[in-house]
Amino acid sequence: MSQLPLLPRASPSTAGIHAAGVSALLDRLEEETIECHSLMVVRHGQVVAEGWWAPYSADRPHQLYSLTKSFVSLAVGIAVDDGRMNLEDRVVDVLADHAPESVPARVKELTVHHLLSMSTGHSEDVLEAAWTLEPQDLVRGFLRIAPDMQVGSRHAYSNPTSFVLARMVERVTGQGLPEFLAQRLFRPMGISGAEWDRVGNGLTFGFHGLYLTTEAVAAVGQLLLQGGRWRDRQLVSQQWVELASRQHVETLQFEDNSRAPDWLEGYGYHFWRSRYGYRGDGAMGQLCLVLPDVDVVVAITAATPRMQGLLDAVWDCLLPSLNQHGSPEDDLVLADRLGRLALPMTTGEHRPQTSAGGVVDAWTEGSALPPGSSITIEPRPRGWSLRITTEGAALDIAVGNGQWQESAPLGRPVVAVGGWDGDVFLADLFVITSPSRVRIAVDKSRATASWNIVPLVGPNLLHQLRSGLITRPDRS
Repeated sequence: MSQLPLLPRASPSTAGIHAAGVSALLDRLEEETIECHSLMVVRHGQVVAEGWWAPYSADRPHQLYSLTKSFVSLAVGIAVDDGRMNLEDRVVDVLADHAPESVPARVKELTVHHLLSMSTGHSEDVLEAAWTLEPQDLVRGFLRIAPDMQVGSRHAYSNPTSFVLARMVERVTGQGLPEFLAQRLFRPMGISGAEWDRVGNGLTFGFHGLYLTTEAVAAVGQLLLQGGRWRDRQLVSQQWVELASRQHVETLQFEDNSRAPDWLEGYGYHFWRSRYGYRGDGAMGQLCLVLPDVDVVVAITAATPRMQGLLDAVWDCLLPSLNQHGSPEDDLVLADRLGRLALPMTTGEHRPQTSAGGVVDAWTEGSALPPGSSITIEPRPRGWSLRITTEGAALDIAVGNGQWQESAPLGRPVVAVGGWDGDVFLADLFVITSPSRVRIAVDKSRATASWNIVPLVGPNLLHQLRSGLITRPDRS
């Protein structure tokens, strides 16, 4: 994605980090079976530790899910810096053409501040309700839903706030959100190749759907740590960085007492406060941790529902290693380990004379394919061609044996490996720019296709393989 490194490199010991702390973090992730895809630690503006768990790699962008929201905040901040937006701007004024004929009284009060802080007066996420009301106009659907409480009175995480903010930025700047961020943030930083998922009418989600490399995420974290300055340019004002990263609303414990500690530290402007510093945060472990007190940025991509466990590992293992005296030998040991990170590879026999085929005969929890889909396996040198026929489409995916093979049947890259385990053919298909992968099993005439973690936009594998991904409100 980026032709040149965005950040300089240094060894942990020269930046005041003991390499043993990063090793302890890796140990903790292994012990607790928290699946990471990448890790980058930046101290004093220099990358001191970086690693990718194969088949994930440094050059690939990764789905950031709700970490995307923090980039919407930066877009708003730039527009505010330009004088094109104001925190007191009302949604119904900026996007008047999306307002329904009868706007609930409390909805009329909603401002940029309320959207950024998710203090709209709604008691829960109203995404599904808004899309149900207006499948082709999420802004209008959102403006039809009367808040339960006084606007600004409490925090409730709600995805449409980011969608509406993205549309407001586009309205006042005259540019699409991707183009505006490319011009004002990404290109000046040297970041190229950002990808965006979109809804059916071509608009970006805003609340998720941005893809960036791990280093790009870390670089933006460093930009924040530097008060919005990148080299000799002030890309975002220091005032906005400070405003966006401080608490604007208290985050409350859930009724069942299930909310984790790092989600109870308050919410800024599309940034979460943490027990240490603050963060941009996406589902399944997509994190940009900014720790101003110790001059550290940590960027992580992952595939785990245990995000508090991931944060605990950073706090417990990495933070104690700061300002400790490591040695060059420790640095080398860590660098070697980071260079050999890999997720478990599905193994099995090749059997170059054996073909197979099966049909998905029923929906199962986490199924990636609907009933009636067929999967056939044909051997080829060093692997197989796996054909999936579903919903009138046929796609061929290359599967390696003892090695990863890559293909892109619908535009999005898939990296796959598999083998015969007795009478069952098994393969793992990594949708390599996302946290998710599919386990294929063909047993005689029966086939299954199951996600490790179902993607947030739905289980249909075809949606995940299209580039760029277009899903809601099509619902197909």
